[in-house]
Amino acid sequence: MSDNRIDADDPYGLHLEGPSAATLAFVNPYRHIGELNEQELFKLRRHPFDVAQAILTQYAVTGVEELFKTPGEVERLKWVGIYPQRQGGDAFMMRIKVPGGVLSAAQTREIGLATEAYGAGPVDHPMFGNRYADITTRQAIQLHWLHMSDVPRIWERFARVGLTSIQACGDCARNVTSCPVSGIDPHEIVDGLKVARDVSDFFTGNRTYANLPRKFKIAICGCSQNCARTEINDIGLWPARHNDTPGFNVLVGGGLSDGERLASDIDLFVDESQAVELCRAIAQTFGELGNREHRGLARMRYLVQELGPDAFRAEVVSRLNFEPRSGAQSLSTGYRRDHVGVHPQRQEGLNYVGCVVPVGRLSGRDLVEAARLAETYGDGTVRLGVDQNFILSGVATARVDALLNEELIQRFSPNAGPFTRGVVACTGNEFCRYAITETKERAVKLARRLDERLAEISPSGALMNTPLRIHLSGCSASCAQPQIADVGLRGAVHKGEHSMEEAYDVGLGGALGPEAGFINWVEGAVPSRSLENSIARVALAYDSERIGDETFTAWSRRVALVELRTIVNGRGS
Repeated sequence: MSDNRIDADDPYGLHLEGPSAATLAFVNPYRHIGELNEQELFKLRRHPFDVAQAILTQYAVTGVEELFKTPGEVERLKWVGIYPQRQGGDAFMMRIKVPGGVLSAAQTREIGLATEAYGAGPVDHPMFGNRYADITTRQAIQLHWLHMSDVPRIWERFARVGLTSIQACGDCARNVTSCPVSGIDPHEIVDGLKVARDVSDFFTGNRTYANLPRKFKIAICGCSQNCARTEINDIGLWPARHNDTPGFNVLVGGGLSDGERLASDIDLFVDESQAVELCRAIAQTFGELGNREHRGLARMRYLVQELGPDAFRAEVVSRLNFEPRSGAQSLSTGYRRDHVGVHPQRQEGLNYVGCVVPVGRLSGRDLVEAARLAETYGDGTVRLGVDQNFILSGVATARVDALLNEELIQRFSPNAGPFTRGVVACTGNEFCRYAITETKERAVKLARRLDERLAEISPSGALMNTPLRIHLSGCSASCAQPQIADVGLRGAVHKGEHSMEEAYDVGLGGALGPEAGFINWVEGAVPSRSLENSIARVALAYDSERIGDETFTAWSRRVALVELRTIVNGRGS
């Protein structure tokens, strides 16, 4: 590694831009206290991007002891995509940004090789083994068990193939999501992937917009089926037409965690060329007017709620460098939750194959093999979905059967059962310092057992072809997005007669799109040992009580809450 590559603006491909002290003006940061919170002070004392240089010249060389002693330094790690694991010491997670969810085969292979070379845990996991990575609900990839001394080498290898971890975390624009089949979807209206990459390029490494009050999530969907889940993002762009011009209508202020909110349509239309400036102006509005006193109230959705959508729109428009348009026709008509299976592309004779990766976890060798299959059978890309699955595209019709017979595709089958197909889980207390419960292993076991039970009870029933989506989150932070699941599970603790045990709050009926609405929390702290029976009863009740083609969401909203609680708990059955 040559010394001239280790500099403040280009530490191994991170491409940092702007003066080191750059930040947006704090026009109205206070609400009640009149003081900045501790994290805001850390960011002002030293720009978070500066931690990259400290890693390269100090922490990766002499060890992490000084890192943990330096006030605010662990917080600054987020800006370069790194978190300490709950195990403490020299064990870190790295999140890799994948704008729009589309990787080249070379990028996929490099992530797999890095997982194998640097991601070995101290012992094998009983279900997942060792050296594994996780696909996230924001189309990123997370590596585990990294040592700080290996980070410079990982960054250098990633830079060679155009990958970065910069701003995968932190109070800044996170990975920009999009429809994973952008560019190949027969029903696509606007090329969301191109716009997502342009927006990502603007924010990534941009010091001026890297100190926002809190994390800043953007989804850009060019298809009519809302694959990127725009309504739960700080900025959501979904397809619209103004006169004869295709583009996007703008939604703002969505989010989950505590204080969840569906994004508001602010009657603002942008074409593809205006999307970057629109996102910049919204980021400026958030940076200047957002709450910097109280971290729990600092997300942009609180600012939108505080000002009201119309006043927020006016603030954004005042910061735009173009004349806004309104009154566009929305072209978002549905809500497609996954791309599992074999589907024809817009390119004649080609198909994409959506593969089920339960809870998004796969080994480094699996990623290397996925890269090989993408080059051998497809167009050389691996596409990641917000459902934690992957897609291989550009597969000629004559070669689909051969691809389906490959061992990796047999394991991550496009024909998975309805529960395995829809299961999503966050990292859980295996690695996360905030999680109350274990998630990944439990979710996989739960989904597989429910599939087995359903096949035994109703092998030819309609439910076998109706994915029921279980989202399992280890705490209230909602990284697994339980509020928009058919069955949402949120980590809790059950106080038994003699001991405490892991448990989950159970909710039913979340959705986006035409049925948009958050989950109804039906019962609290259901012991984890009871989940299988509880969810089985819910699924069978839906199957027997639904009217015609009634969706699970519609059924769960039609049935009285007290009755749903009885089904979950099994009383009276």
